[in-house]
Amino acid sequence: MQCSFIPKNFVAILLGFAFAITSLTGCVTMKQFEELQAFCEEIDRENTELRLNSQDAEIELTELMGQIATLAEAREALAADTARMGRFVSEAEDEISRLRELNDALTDQNGGRLAALNEENRALLEDVGRIRSELQTREDALLVLEVDLAQRSADLEARSARVEELESLLAARERAAEVLRNRLEKALLGFEGNGLTVEQRDGKVYVSLEAELLFASGSSDVDSSGREILRKLGDVIATQSDLEIIIEGHTDTDKLSSTSIPRNNWELSVLRSTAVLDIIMGQPGVDPTILTASGRGEYHPVDPEDKSKNRRIEVILAPRLDDLFDLLEE
Repeated sequence: MQCSFIPKNFVAILLGFAFAITSLTGCVTMKQFEELQAFCEEIDRENTELRLNSQDAEIELTELMGQIATLAEAREALAADTARMGRFVSEAEDEISRLRELNDALTDQNGGRLAALNEENRALLEDVGRIRSELQTREDALLVLEVDLAQRSADLEARSARVEELESLLAARERAAEVLRNRLEKALLGFEGNGLTVEQRDGKVYVSLEAELLFASGSSDVDSSGREILRKLGDVIATQSDLEIIIEGHTDTDKLSSTSIPRNNWELSVLRSTAVLDIIMGQPGVDPTILTASGRGEYHPVDPEDKSKNRRIEVILAPRLDDLFDLLEE
């Protein structure tokens, strides 16, 4: 940047030059002189301003030169950094290229493995889904089983209560049968062991009388000694309540051949049982509704080797089980 200004003696020279001109041309008017003087003063002011501007320009130039020097240093540093960054970029591009090649190789190498893993994952997911479905099914079944178990537990408790009640009734029946057996044994004390037995089985009392104690051979008429035994038996029965009594007639295997009654062993067994029933029922206080007569012929022997034991009358006395049957029907 270049600047110029007017020297300080330029006005004096100009005035002298004006004076010389006036000397040659004659006199100068005052107006012209004043104009010329004003022009000189104006020029002097401009010259001062130019000088000041020149100084400012020099200062600015100095500052600019300093900035230029600083910028030059910065440019050199930037150039060095740019060169270094260029080398870094080049190296980075080389590394990126190498990594891409490596990635491509790895991708090619692992493509099959990835597909296999994806297939394995799919299979595992299917297995997980199937297992979850099975677990849900088993859980539902378990809930059903729990409900069923709760119901069964409640039923079992109810049955246990019923079993306890049944056992209580059975025990009561056994006690009643025991009392009845004792009374019968006392009433028939003189006859027991002589073809008469009293036994207690399954809550019932069995009074077994061999046919010779009651009947003549082949007859259904009870003799006098037999009537005495049956009356004593009837007396005991009359003192009992809530009994069921079955009178069974049994024969041996010797065949009867007769055109009159009894015509066979079965008829004989029935006639003998009804004859015993008539005597027992004739005792005061005996309820006929509790009595049943039946004949079983020779088909239920107690001793195949001793026919005399098979020819018998069995009086089966059992306490009524109405409460027990009611409980079983519930």
